[in-house]
Amino acid sequence: MSANGIITLLTDFGWQDVYVGVMKGAIASINSQLQAIDLTHEIPPQNIAAARFCLLNAYTYFPSGTVHIAVVDPGVGSQRRGVAIQFADGFLVGPDNGLFSGVLNLSPAIAAVELTNTDYWRTPNPSTTFHGRDIFAPVGAHLASGVSLEQLGNSIDPDSLVKLTLPELTITDNKIIGCIQYCDRFGNLITNIPADAVIGQCWSAIVENRAIPTVQTYSDVPKGEIAALIGSHGWIEIAVNGGSAREKLQLDCADAIEIKKF
Repeated sequence: MSANGIITLLTDFGWQDVYVGVMKGAIASINSQLQAIDLTHEIPPQNIAAARFCLLNAYTYFPSGTVHIAVVDPGVGSQRRGVAIQFADGFLVGPDNGLFSGVLNLSPAIAAVELTNTDYWRTPNPSTTFHGRDIFAPVGAHLASGVSLEQLGNSIDPDSLVKLTLPELTITDNKIIGCIQYCDRFGNLITNIPADAVIGQCWSAIVENRAIPTVQTYSDVPKGEIAALIGSHGWIEIAVNGGSAREKLQLDCADAIEIKKF
């Protein structure tokens, strides 16, 4: 599989500063014909779990051969590895800190390298605080321009890549226990329980011994009321019509959620 000239960018840099624009400048300096698409730059600062979820739910919408650059990197400048990974649908470039583990759980790595070849960096003496500009954006641009994965650095065992894991689902005949894996900007609590775990069954979510009704759309309950539904991402979520489930229930990532089947 070869790259297709499309790059996606996902960071926690926000838009106030020039960091995202500078990364795009580094990409364009290598190949101005590449198409760089922003997934999001509003990941909460240093929140690797949120980055994992967002990348997991975005990559399937891009054609095979896309290069996904993700930079949420609290360990920048430390001994954590910078990596490039080939998987069935494209390539991943960024820090080896677990943010790629959601994608790789669904589509395992075919090959991986540690980014040790400075010929493909912006400079052989990169900033210790901005590897997105000096290493990951240039490497991604070279990869999207046709440079092979093997040229970018030393081969590593894909099994050695850092994994960010969630509690495993507990599934019985009448209930599922999972957890919240992400909270979006609307305050919707997105669980790690997939839709196919409840399809064709009657179910409700249980929070603090309270049964939350199951609906098809947010507006199926009155404004301010809580509901459980299947989100567009294919996971069960807890929402408040016109409000924030996160604030109303005082729940957050990794908190347990129970689904009762009947």
